[in-house]
Amino acid sequence: MEQWNHTTTGFFLLGLFPPTKTGLLLFLLVVLIFLIAFLGNSTMILLIWLDHHLHTPMYFLLSQLSLMDLIYICSTVPKMAVNFLSGDNSISLVACGFQSFCFLLIAGGEGLLLASMAIDRYVAICRPLHYSILMNKRMCLLMIAMSWVISCINSICHTVYALCMPYCKSRIINHFFCDIPAMLPLACMDTSAYEYTVFFSTNLFLSVPFSCIMVSYGQVLYAVHHMRSAQGKKKAFTTCSTHLIVVAFYCVPFAYTYLRPPSLHSPEEDKNLAVVYTILTPMLNPIIYSLRNKEVLGAFQRVLGRSLSQKE
Repeated sequence: MEQWNHTTTGFFLLGLFPPTKTGLLLFLLVVLIFLIAFLGNSTMILLIWLDHHLHTPMYFLLSQLSLMDLIYICSTVPKMAVNFLSGDNSISLVACGFQSFCFLLIAGGEGLLLASMAIDRYVAICRPLHYSILMNKRMCLLMIAMSWVISCINSICHTVYALCMPYCKSRIINHFFCDIPAMLPLACMDTSAYEYTVFFSTNLFLSVPFSCIMVSYGQVLYAVHHMRSAQGKKKAFTTCSTHLIVVAFYCVPFAYTYLRPPSLHSPEEDKNLAVVYTILTPMLNPIIYSLRNKEVLGAFQRVLGRSLSQKE
């Protein structure tokens, strides 16, 4: 009979790429994407902090999105890089728990934050005369705090439960970070009830924000259609389309990965999809918002101009 070890001190991550020349090229590509994402999101946060023209609820919410994207990539990619370069795929139980917590925290918080951004645009476009009253600083901070706190509670519950499960099978996780669904097959207990909990939690954090976003932008598009100003229509449509692109990058991979029955899951497919929302999306978000937003480009020019003038 197989002797199972109930005392788990850590795991082994299979990683994302094989130790070949092709794997090395793909690894270097991921590192490049990581650097672009890190620089882009850091720059976005710095711009919003330094330029007073961007001290509005919309950009304050956007700075939180950039912060979440930074946590996303910094909690997964560096460890994956160290494991690939060193050839040591081990990860301690504490580090695994930290990865799971950060991933769940941002996965849930980002959906709630995107819903808050949609509400902000709804008020700005559909209730412009009441915008300064409805979307004041207190309300903005409350929406941000709720996004972090609600997601944090959910993240703590799932992470603690996952780490307390007895792992007595193989300790090899077929992923490049500690994703709880990838850890469940290693448990020596029936996890079917908990899998329903994961499904319910994921569905809740996807469906509620997504419904809120769709309702908000349905009202916004109706209001845009009846605008008389062509310039106002263009600006509102650009803002909405930019946000919806980001929403699609967030919702589609998550829904396809976590809302399918376990029998339809493929570890390799799940890993590839995880690259989209943990690596590609954090890189694309600041690019999409900066290239399609004249105010962000203007802030970059102003901050850069002030920096150059101070050096002279």
